[in-house]
Amino acid sequence: MTTNTELIAELREPTRSLRRAAPDAWAGFGQLHDAALSDGALPARVKELVALVVSVVKQCDGCIAYHAKAAAARGATPDEVAEALSVAILMDGGPATTYGPRAWAAFHEFAESDAAATR
Repeated sequence: MTTNTELIAELREPTRSLRRAAPDAWAGFGQLHDAALSDGALPARVKELVALVVSVVKQCDGCIAYHAKAAAARGATPDEVAEALSVAILMDGGPATTYGPRAWAAFHEFAESDAAATR
């Protein structure tokens, strides 16, 4: 199975190509992304946890990888991720019991690489 790091790398060039082909739409998405996920009443870390839960419920492996990486980078703890993924299971039932563990593994993949990079 492809790791989440490999999945992000696999999506990199097709995403760049599509971004060049539709720059206005991607610029708008980028602005929305930055506005929605920046610190505000909720810290960016919490917003990334919410995005990770939505990624599980929407069953999007690419979204799981990106938001697990961002949650790890923004300092989410394993306990926070586990509790957030419990909400996904509550709200989505059976499918979240498949995609939730994928998100859990993705978070740990990136949290461990972040920890190794800071050593």
